[in-house]
Amino acid sequence: MSAHWRTPAGLHRASVRLPVEGEIPGFDGATGWLNSPPLTPAGLRGKVVLADFWTYTCVNWLRQLPYVRAWAAKYAAHGLVVIGVHTPEFSFEHHPDNVRQAAADMGITYPVALDNDYAIWRAFANHYWPALYFADAEGHIRHHHFGEGEYQQSEMIIQQLLAEAGSGDVGQELVSVQARGTEVAADWDNLRSAENYTSYERTENFASPGGVRPGQRHGYTAPAQLRLNHWALSGDWTIEEQATLNAPDGRIACRFHARDLNLVLGPAGPGTSVPFRVLIDGQPAGADGGTDVDDQGHGQVAQQRLYQLVRQRGAITDRTFEIVFADPGVQAFVFTFG
Repeated sequence: MSAHWRTPAGLHRASVRLPVEGEIPGFDGATGWLNSPPLTPAGLRGKVVLADFWTYTCVNWLRQLPYVRAWAAKYAAHGLVVIGVHTPEFSFEHHPDNVRQAAADMGITYPVALDNDYAIWRAFANHYWPALYFADAEGHIRHHHFGEGEYQQSEMIIQQLLAEAGSGDVGQELVSVQARGTEVAADWDNLRSAENYTSYERTENFASPGGVRPGQRHGYTAPAQLRLNHWALSGDWTIEEQATLNAPDGRIACRFHARDLNLVLGPAGPGTSVPFRVLIDGQPAGADGGTDVDDQGHGQVAQQRLYQLVRQRGAITDRTFEIVFADPGVQAFVFTFG
């Protein structure tokens, strides 16, 4: 099957072939549902289905989310069902209340299948966050896309599948989104730092003298200078799936080159909050602080989620980031950049 499209501006739309890639698996493996009763293959028959694999701290998925939200809102009346499949990466993402809170905070009103056992992930043979699978009204997967980007192509495929299903009034206009905060697309031209975990099994370029002491409480120190894309701890930390601060006066430092620096953080105990301060090149973040930082560089870790700590307003150069914790009881999981 091929289609011949024009963009809203009148430019030529490339012909797109949508072969059958297989049958869409059911969602029987879900451990729970948000915003919907359980959805079955029989109940979805006749609907175009967009399955979106996500985990709520994934920055790549966060930057895709404005488009998925907009498609769900625009095309629901035409027969599109968006199903967010939340397959957790970190242990705290298995908690339904955390996912429920994240979905509410992010304005997600379409159905969400909780995939705590990875059953749906395996049924789709999926390996990525985010991943989109497009199924036609007969239950055939006709297209997939892994990662960010290709939003216009994805929406045109939705339009084609809806047209094939008999929805004749879809039109060719494409959504326009106004992304904010962590949902803003990365500054790819200036991005020279890659995702890096704090866990002892997955971290790279750890610069504290003596290296990582897996699973052991240890007093770490940070070198006076860091090389680009290296990071370090100072203070009393234990490094496991995450780095946990055990005593007052701990800090994390990282040398990076990107517009944005994000860090997945959480309090070590439920119902607690840990204050922090962000420094850039030894000075309070000021105007270059992210959405979770005030103009003096201060913020609070009160939830287990991704925190945007740096968004540079000026020229992008190599910078040294530090986050300082006066109190213990904070956990850090992964750096991401944009």
